[in-house]
Amino acid sequence: MLVKIITPDQSVFEGEALSIKLPGSKGSFEVLKDHAPLISLLDTGTLSFKTANGSETRYQIEGGVVEVRKNEVIVLAESVIG
Repeated sequence: MLVKIITPDQSVFEGEALSIKLPGSKGSFEVLKDHAPLISLLDTGTLSFKTANGSETRYQIEGGVVEVRKNEVIVLAESVIG
């Protein structure tokens, strides 16, 4: 699935991932391929995803919103560290 991580200042990441874990406002959750459509608020915390080659990437985010639809995950974060 395609993952895009965007802040007001820049595009942080755009690429394919097997899964993504997000710090939701009601608790963390994971999105896999073919996930149902979803919009959720994000809290400050760790966002991590696994790429096709098995490597894991982590970012610290300071809140935001995520939209999941048609195997595309768009994270609009207030700010990203790392």
